Amino acid sequence: MVFLLSTICVVVRSADAADEGYRVVHSYPHDAQAFTQGLVFADGHLYESTGRVGHSSLRMVELETGRVLQELPVPQPYFAEGLTTWGSTLVQLTWQSHVAFIYDQFSFRELRTEKYAGEGWGLTTDGKALIMSDGTARLRFLDPQTFRELRKVTVKDHGRPVAQLNELEMVRGEIYANVWYSDRIARISPANGKVLAWIDLRGLLPQSERTDPEAVLNGIAYDAEHDRLFVTGKLWPRLFEIKIQGKGNRDQ
Repeated sequence: MVFLLSTICVVVRSADAADEGYRVVHSYPHDAQAFTQGLVFADGHLYESTGRVGHSSLRMVELETGRVLQELPVPQPYFAEGLTTWGSTLVQLTWQSHVAFIYDQFSFRELRTEKYAGEGWGLTTDGKALIMSDGTARLRFLDPQTFRELRKVTVKDHGRPVAQLNELEMVRGEIYANVWYSDRIARISPANGKVLAWIDLRGLLPQSERTDPEAVLNGIAYDAEHDRLFVTGKLWPRLFEIKIQGKGNRDQ
């Protein structure tokens, strides 16, 4: 069942990069047991990576109902993290195991693994490279075949590094990034790492519906075909389609 919310507008301000408001378009059910680490929209479905050792998984989810249509457990000792598509494959990071799993998008059959240095947090792609966060202010651009680092940028707002970058999504040529334990999403220039604006989502899910201290905003997916932006959080019972409002853009 789809719950259509009345228009909700939130406008916020920041001393740093300009902030933008948002409008909730739809609210959808989401598995409140899913420790969301990665979220992707492709071919009409959500693909989700859930974390925690012993509970990690790769999932295909029906948007309208939140029903899990297909699921592959990620075995111990892996803690699954960021997720993105690459061609007809899904690429899933792990937190501290330095291993990425590459699956067939349709069967979830594991095709191969790749190694990388550092921790794996968020993952997206610009169509040329994989873009990975590792919990710092750094974003690394990786060769999708070898995971060799091609380049990196440090994300900064008014010259100050923005640490704890988490789940990532490429949206209309910009990188959107969750910041761990924050209700803000950074809009980032992939060219130089500059924060172009902030999207402040405080109030999106009431604190009364966050039943765990780890139930923080984390999960961004973009439907490019229909220009729809989806957000959710770890252990959130709902997933939201939102529209961004305001003029937070700054020169890149």
